[in-house]
Amino acid sequence: MIQKRPAGERGKTQFDWLDGRHSFSFGDYEDPAHQNFRSLRVINEDVIAPGGGFGTHPHRNAEIFTYVIEGAIRHQDSMGNESVIQAGNLQYMSAGSGVRHSEFNASNEKRAHLLQIWLLPNTSGGEPLYGEKQMDHDAQKNALTPLFGGKDFPIRQDAEIAFGRLDAGKSVTLPDSRPFHWIQMIQGEVQVLGETLKNGDGLAISDEREITLRADTFSDFLVFHLT
Repeated sequence: MIQKRPAGERGKTQFDWLDGRHSFSFGDYEDPAHQNFRSLRVINEDVIAPGGGFGTHPHRNAEIFTYVIEGAIRHQDSMGNESVIQAGNLQYMSAGSGVRHSEFNASNEKRAHLLQIWLLPNTSGGEPLYGEKQMDHDAQKNALTPLFGGKDFPIRQDAEIAFGRLDAGKSVTLPDSRPFHWIQMIQGEVQVLGETLKNGDGLAISDEREITLRADTFSDFLVFHLT
């Protein structure tokens, strides 16, 4: 079974410094038909104006991922981490028993464009955790690059996250080690299970076999393997 989440049908949040799109209910956007997919609770696509950002605020019991599409994000947290996440890279923060953090556009001249993603953890509490992945250096072309989850970089959920990069005409087949998958398009256009996915589109996949993505144009996307 598959269910497409078209980019144009997502919820919206708009301030003078933020243009946000929500695949699932978030903040003032409430949609009973789109609350989550398995442990995947939040996928927000945010454009942050120069100098804008999310001031220091708390989280607990959430697995939080930030993928920077354009520009750069300046991160600070109560664990003592300070970092600038450049376009093409991914940040991971497990809130655990509690963490405070801020995320600001690192530029006062150019916008920042990012995906903010939350997974619900399968355990409560624990020390907060932090990590980064540099896909601009490490991503494999025409393949899936494992990021978080599994034995190499475990997270607090039975899930794995991979980054896909395909040239036009190339394809990749998803592993069938888990019964549920979510594909989130970053850029490009791919064909999968009879659906066309473009920038910002998502696809929920349940109990399907032989899941192959074929790119019509150069494409980047995230894949979540879920239980």
